[in-house]
Amino acid sequence: MDAASRPPWTFLSNHAHALLFLAQNPDARLRDIADAVGITERFTHTVVTDLIEAGYLTSSKQGRRNTYQVNDELTFRHPLEQGARIGSLLDIFSATE
Repeated sequence: MDAASRPPWTFLSNHAHALLFLAQNPDARLRDIADAVGITERFTHTVVTDLIEAGYLTSSKQGRRNTYQVNDELTFRHPLEQGARIGSLLDIFSATE
């Protein structure tokens, strides 16, 4: 199989992409997140709900919209990254702007 016919893949999950996007765009709508990450709005709702339930995000109402805040003190969930703060990942990508 040559490189052109291989399916695309990325190092980061949809959850990580959504978290990174919300760290930079805390007042984003689900539609905005979905477009940025490349997933459906329905799946975006699932991802954001997962992140809120796990404590990585908090959500508050601002009028008719939600505003999100990332808890950058939490650590990664996978055993290989255990102990590393989410804030470290956010720092890497905020430095590339």
